[in-house]
Amino acid sequence: MSVSTNDLKNGMTLELDGELWTVLDFLHHKPGKGQAVVRTKLRNVRSGAVLDRTFKADEKVGLAILDKREMQYLYREGDSFVFMDTETYEQSSVPAEVVGDASRYLTEGFAPIVSMYEGTPIAVELPASVVLSVSRTDPGVKGDRVSGALKPASLETGLTVQVPLFVGEGDRVKVDTRTGQYLTREK
Repeated sequence: MSVSTNDLKNGMTLELDGELWTVLDFLHHKPGKGQAVVRTKLRNVRSGAVLDRTFKADEKVGLAILDKREMQYLYREGDSFVFMDTETYEQSSVPAEVVGDASRYLTEGFAPIVSMYEGTPIAVELPASVVLSVSRTDPGVKGDRVSGALKPASLETGLTVQVPLFVGEGDRVKVDTRTGQYLTREK
């Protein structure tokens, strides 16, 4: 299936030169003289490399149709993660390279979106934030009440984040999955 470069949107996945690319940014440009062009910033789905590419206006490019499924994380097995499709209950093994940084936020039972291309998992998409339990942190020292003071805390997945002094072991904290920063303490 192909699509015109005039119809590109952020987040679309394209098939170019046998590789899958995600559109990060695009700009329609009409110079005073010459043909209109579409400037794009693309990220390779497999390697993560970012490429700036310019297309002629109304040029046809291959559109990759992705199947996005909610899949529940079950467990880690060697260099792969095992997920279960929440509709069909089929289990799939997803390589660690595909999971990438999302592994820092995965807990048993968590259900992220897994993007599949021709039956092969190519990406794991997380929500903007997740709630995780604090497994280890130092107690706040009495008298250390400086506004905005932070201390390191290890979370149940092994991720370490900076949290305010009032956060203790066993507390549940919301963490931004895009930046890895503490957002708030949950009740």
